[in-house]
Amino acid sequence: MKLKLPALMAGICIAAQVPSYACTGITLKSADGATIAARTIEWAESIMNSLYVVVPRNCSLQSLTPTGQNGIKFTSKYGFVGLAVEQKEYMVEGINEMGLSAGLFYFPNYGKYVPYDPVQNEKSLADFQLVEYVLSQCASVDQVKEVLAGVRVVNLDPRSSTVHWRFTEPSGRQIVLEIVDEQMHFYENPLGVLTNSPGLQWHLTNLNNYINLEPGTVAQHPFGPLQMNNLGHGSGMLGLPGDFTPPSRFVRAAFFQVTAPQQPTAKRSVTQAFHILNNFDIPSGSEEQLGKTLADLPSATQFTVASDTQNRMLYYRTMYNSNIRCIDLKSIDFNKVAYHAEPLDKTHDQPVEMLTIK
Repeated sequence: MKLKLPALMAGICIAAQVPSYACTGITLKSADGATIAARTIEWAESIMNSLYVVVPRNCSLQSLTPTGQNGIKFTSKYGFVGLAVEQKEYMVEGINEMGLSAGLFYFPNYGKYVPYDPVQNEKSLADFQLVEYVLSQCASVDQVKEVLAGVRVVNLDPRSSTVHWRFTEPSGRQIVLEIVDEQMHFYENPLGVLTNSPGLQWHLTNLNNYINLEPGTVAQHPFGPLQMNNLGHGSGMLGLPGDFTPPSRFVRAAFFQVTAPQQPTAKRSVTQAFHILNNFDIPSGSEEQLGKTLADLPSATQFTVASDTQNRMLYYRTMYNSNIRCIDLKSIDFNKVAYHAEPLDKTHDQPVEMLTIK
């Protein structure tokens, strides 16, 4: 598996310099006990080479380092399916046959990895390959902590942004990993929402500024000599931030998640997750200054993905095709399937169903 380092490095370095990555993650739990981890992937600068990747059991893998493909070597204990950007090894989201979900979110200006040391290449893991590493080795969030304890997570280029990660197991337990001041910090995330910088603990504290929010419509009341009337439904949401900054998206995602009615089945929760995440689709041009030449993209949200950790199913849709597609890991024989990668979209054109009217 030859890794194309220059192309990836260019993408990562651009992402470190412009506010184009704005991933938003939510977690839903259905009445049948399933946990759905869902999120968006944003990139407004160009069309990403987005792929789904199938990795069998007992597959030999190796991480890149800043000096080549000479990092940590590992063999997959578990088969898994991941969604990758730019090249197949760089998975931003995925799920393995044990139902463990893993995802990468940008974390600029707040994280700091250990310095790269070529003497310790055998322990070095590129941050963009951590999802691949964890899905290949772990069945639970406790195992995530164990296997990463002896790993040195490194940047492939000092100009690139840091990232943080979330891991969700079928029990519903979710943790977030942030590497700050060269130290790994794992946080329990019972809320299940994640965006970008600042860190998770800051975002959870910031929710205290929005305790006035409530679903529905507030009651009418007099305001001095005037009778104040509601202008429409949803007045309980007045003050809900609507911009695309990570703090605002975190508050909005938390509000929509906790007010969403619990669905009876995993499948219903999956479709609900896609509907909630519609609110975080970022129109092309909205994040760039007027007059800037924009990439020819239908949306800055390049794809949205949901993982059913109980039933081992991965769902996705893209900016080119809003139909939801599904990969059922239970239908894959991970002892026999070959390692392979396929584009998320065969064509860059939204299918339209034509109706015949008689």
